[in-house]
Amino acid sequence: MQIIDRVKSSIKSRKFTRRNRSIGGDLGLMVLLGAFALFSAYPLIYAINNAFKPLSEIFLFPPKLFVQNPTMDNFFDLSTIIGNSWVPFSRYMFNTLFITILGTGGTVLLGTMAAYPLAKYNFPGSKVMSNIIVYALMFNSTVTAIPNYIIMSKAGLVNTYWAVILPVIGSTLGLYLMKNFIVQIPTSLIEAAKIDGAAEFRVFWTVIIPLCKPAWITLCILSFQTLWGATGGNFIYSENLKPISYALSQVVGGGIARTGVASAVSLIMMIVPVTVFVISQSNVIETMASSGMKD
Repeated sequence: MQIIDRVKSSIKSRKFTRRNRSIGGDLGLMVLLGAFALFSAYPLIYAINNAFKPLSEIFLFPPKLFVQNPTMDNFFDLSTIIGNSWVPFSRYMFNTLFITILGTGGTVLLGTMAAYPLAKYNFPGSKVMSNIIVYALMFNSTVTAIPNYIIMSKAGLVNTYWAVILPVIGSTLGLYLMKNFIVQIPTSLIEAAKIDGAAEFRVFWTVIIPLCKPAWITLCILSFQTLWGATGGNFIYSENLKPISYALSQVVGGGIARTGVASAVSLIMMIVPVTVFVISQSNVIETMASSGMKD
């Protein structure tokens, strides 16, 4: 464990040279970064205020950023609409939690286990597989929607949770991210663990997984965001199996009279991923800064 701690500290302690700047340069940089921060935070501030605006303020032109007469009517209306559904709200929430937790765990586990041999072992076809993984990143979910549906249909998994979970688990983003992070782990550490008698799986669980904590936390966030917003409309037809995002999207589709409710829905769907990201942002930054480095 002391060796792992020393290696972990050496990975994190990267020295960056800082050029000397004047006070004016520092102030200018702070103003520039502040402007970018306000620009990035504008959509979030607008969505939060819109959720508490009455309809008279939502349709006001020119629109105002901050709410003048805050109200909870939008959330009360949303609660009434969902309460009148023949499928309980708790069922939608269970479906979402089941899909999100199982899909996120499977993505991290499969991505890390597949990335480990690709990063640390040279076997026939390893370079070809690495290139295929990189090329696969160019295809977004829209391009792969039809092939995914055909595969799920042939496997008899349409109208099940697995039709939403498996395409996310099988995505190459997690594999690419984990591989680039595992590459920077010293091979000598793995060899030392094997000399001490550790088997391959023990090396994986006690050496690779702890050192890859920032990477798999980042992958958890990315998978969570993807699965949290997945409606499953292309694969799931039974109302009892649909996630909460699908139910809320149906509420939004009720016309212009539900504009206030739609604002409340946007805030609810946004607040959970944003909160998860804010809590884990340090690990995300560390992963993005080091995932492209090699030994």
